[in-house]
Amino acid sequence: MTTINGLPAHVLLVHGLVVLVPLTAVLLILCAVWRGARERFIWLVVALAAICAVLTPITTEAGEWLEHHIGSTPAIRDHAELGDTLIYFTITLLIAAVLLAVVHLRERRGRSLGAPIVVAVAILAIVAGAAATAQIYRIGDSGAHAVWGTQS
Repeated sequence: MTTINGLPAHVLLVHGLVVLVPLTAVLLILCAVWRGARERFIWLVVALAAICAVLTPITTEAGEWLEHHIGSTPAIRDHAELGDTLIYFTITLLIAAVLLAVVHLRERRGRSLGAPIVVAVAILAIVAGAAATAQIYRIGDSGAHAVWGTQS
């Protein structure tokens, strides 16, 4: 996918990730620290994390097409290199969400995994959420500078 309605697909798809990654991260952290939120939102979080994991390589691929189409500058290369790392963060979000779903299912069935494991999963979810949010900010900031940094 290179263009959507005549516009570069990357320019449109990236906005989905800029919204969905932090939203997923906040909900994931909320589910990690508050059982009531986990009971209500865990399946939404798993779905959002899966969407982020699927949308990331599609957006990256569209970005690579755009880079080759308009030419590469050092700022665009820096942005592309940062963008290539996002898949690791979105996959980690998905793993943390699935693990929290397992915690949720076990708790509902009265067979808790035990406090140390639940705490470890919660810590993973918090770290994954914070890291993914920080990384999407870094990637977006570098992209904005690549496009608008030379504008007066």
